[in-house]
Amino acid sequence: MSTAILTGQPVPGSSLEGELRSLGFDVRIAAGAAEAGALLDGVPAGQRVAVVDARFVGHTHALRLGLTDPRFPLSAIPGAVTAQPAARRALSSALARESSAVPAGPADGTAPADSLADRVAAALGADVHRPELGSLVATVPGDPQTRNEARQSVAAVDDEAVRLKSAVKARDGFFTTHFISPYSRYIARWCARRGLTPNQVTTASLLTALIAAACAATGTRGGFVAAGALLIASFVLDCTDGQLARYSLQYSTLGAWLDATFDRAKEYAYYAGLALGAARGGDDVWALALGAMVLQTCRHVVDFSFNEANHDAAANTSPTAALSDRLDSVGWTVWLRRMIVLPIGERWAMIAVLTAVTTPRITFYALLAGCAFAAAYTTAGRVLRSLTRKARRTDRAAQALADLADSGPLAQALTGPLKKPARRLPGFTAPAVALLGGLAVVATALLTGFGGPWTIVAACGYALTSALAAARPLKGALDWLVPPFLRAAEYGTVLALAAKADVNGALPAAYGLVAAVAYHHYDTVYRIRGDAGASPRWLVRAIGGHEGRTLAVAVLAALLTASQFTVALTVLAVAVALLVLVESIRFWASAGAPAVHDEGEPA
Repeated sequence: MSTAILTGQPVPGSSLEGELRSLGFDVRIAAGAAEAGALLDGVPAGQRVAVVDARFVGHTHALRLGLTDPRFPLSAIPGAVTAQPAARRALSSALARESSAVPAGPADGTAPADSLADRVAAALGADVHRPELGSLVATVPGDPQTRNEARQSVAAVDDEAVRLKSAVKARDGFFTTHFISPYSRYIARWCARRGLTPNQVTTASLLTALIAAACAATGTRGGFVAAGALLIASFVLDCTDGQLARYSLQYSTLGAWLDATFDRAKEYAYYAGLALGAARGGDDVWALALGAMVLQTCRHVVDFSFNEANHDAAANTSPTAALSDRLDSVGWTVWLRRMIVLPIGERWAMIAVLTAVTTPRITFYALLAGCAFAAAYTTAGRVLRSLTRKARRTDRAAQALADLADSGPLAQALTGPLKKPARRLPGFTAPAVALLGGLAVVATALLTGFGGPWTIVAACGYALTSALAAARPLKGALDWLVPPFLRAAEYGTVLALAAKADVNGALPAAYGLVAAVAYHHYDTVYRIRGDAGASPRWLVRAIGGHEGRTLAVAVLAALLTASQFTVALTVLAVAVALLVLVESIRFWASAGAPAVHDEGEPA
């Protein structure tokens, strides 16, 4: 239960008290500031408290946005201010200061300066979140005429229509915007009215996708058709959970983690289901499935690294970015550019249709071609932006890129001696050596026979080049390419060695290993986005870092037979999965873990 303290003279006929109760507030009345302070002190420490001017006129959803959003410790709209338990002391101090101040005359026609709630919000300063209300009304009228005008303004705007519209992301892909959101928002409202939570809808989306993967694994035409239909249904639920969270403001740390990780789990489980279904029909496409997961994960790392590198860069402008902004002013180019990067909506729709009407092999060919083109398009654009952008990148950005690199004990040990020579090298050295070292180890694994010593030599060289790439702060124009190059090298080496083993089970085992490591890398990304730092160093050391895992797989391939190598990959996959999952669940389920809400549509 939360508590709302109504201050000032009550207005006859006002519905404010009932609206606050409908939002879950226990309403108390205070005649003045001193009484409001006494009431505030009497509210249990674990409760949210709101101070609301009794003269407030506005939409219920404006009150909901201003007073119930769990993401912000302090929040305010005209005539109302609220504090969660962590910010209660700041609210008490501001109220105590303002209660002794002499109210000034009206500052403007909409929010009189003698509104205690507005004075307290102003005293709290920049720490207060002020939601965008758009066409919603929130005001404190100073006289009967202004009150009547405000009530007319409230009646002129459909509160529910605004709430329903705001439940949809402001920026989404073409397929999602035109084929999903027009009806999924109503599903979200239906769920809200029946007390369902976003986490329950997220879980339902995961279960639906897993059933879709199981249908695909049957290898029958009926199973493939059902799989395609269920994959679309899973995506509808995936859109619904976020819309439900925005519609009802049910944001949570656990929900953020579930939403961030389940999308990847659903897609990669579906790839595995397709591969199993193809195998039942006598077609081995595990290499294609693993290649699709590697490509898709590397695309995401490109997105994450580029965004982190430019998260708070100063003078962050470029001619390429200016051209992109001009293109955004031409309506049809916006949708075209959003579609060709093959975001999740378009990608899942393509996969679903191709699953239903073609074969898993054709589905993977189309997926690989589409994702490769999208990756080339987006990466080329970002490289151009980086080369033409005059930006000063911060220590925070450099640390984020270093964390995304996921360097283990071996690279860390080599980094120290390499710091001095690294400072003498040109600015483009880091991405260049990361690319060359990665290409060398993947090419060696592909072009030499399974079990040969040359892959070990190349993996040692890769550890050296990756250490050199990270030997100085990653603040160069193209240094954001280092993490994706390292991901491609590690995943590509595992794929190449498993394919060269040429025994049943090697590629599925490699798929499991890459999936476990990819989860660790996604988990690192969302920790960084929540300003919680990267995964703990003990975990990175325990699972070897990217260079340690690459070298370990190369050594296992050289020392073991192909069948033994398959068993070793399976054991390694299980060990890595257990470590990263246990630590991830502990972190995200703990109090104080950051709530991460991605309002964009990942690739």
